[in-house]
Amino acid sequence: MLEKEILNPFGIEIYQDDTLYRFTSDAILLSRFAKVKNGDVVADFCSGSGVVGFNLYGINKDLIESVTLFEMQTPLYDLSVKSIEHNRLKNKFFAKNIKVQDIGGEYNGKFSLIVCNPPYMEKGRGFYEENEFIAVCRTELALSLSELVSSISKALKFGGRINMVHRADRLADLIFEFKKNNIEPKRLQFVSGGKKEPYLLLIEGVKGGKSGIKIERNLEN
Repeated sequence: MLEKEILNPFGIEIYQDDTLYRFTSDAILLSRFAKVKNGDVVADFCSGSGVVGFNLYGINKDLIESVTLFEMQTPLYDLSVKSIEHNRLKNKFFAKNIKVQDIGGEYNGKFSLIVCNPPYMEKGRGFYEENEFIAVCRTELALSLSELVSSISKALKFGGRINMVHRADRLADLIFEFKKNNIEPKRLQFVSGGKKEPYLLLIEGVKGGKSGIKIERNLEN
């Protein structure tokens, strides 16, 4: 069923469909973790219905030059286009219905900031979701972590930042892929539920950055 969700306190209304993947608190945490600079040209990879990009813009609307949403699933892409039109953001937001690994060379080095809430589970591991639309969002069925980080590196300008949310137990994989693609991890924050061990992480990397990472205080969600 199609419905709108309001991202308070920004007043941006996001279209959602309960037969597709709906956003969770992970997306909101990511948009709050990312540090935006004046004039940032932003991309949201694996954007779904665009919630990370829209929320990031709501928080930093005076700083962001533009936001480009990249989503491979046409129904989710269509929702993001509907949200762009409904919120009258055609001068700020651009939506592309394309696989991340197929993004063209015209975007090489274009973005100063990329945000990404990707599929968390490796293919062949964990519970398989029967709903194909949801399965593609949760599991690396159509996009591997290696393909994702390679595409991110190509699209980032030198000195550009990637901010990503992922499972805490994939940290080693993330750092390996970052470094392989000339992205240096610079900030890391774990997310836990109450006093339990971390289940989620938020990480920032800089293309061509110097070594040295800041571990931020754990966030309880």
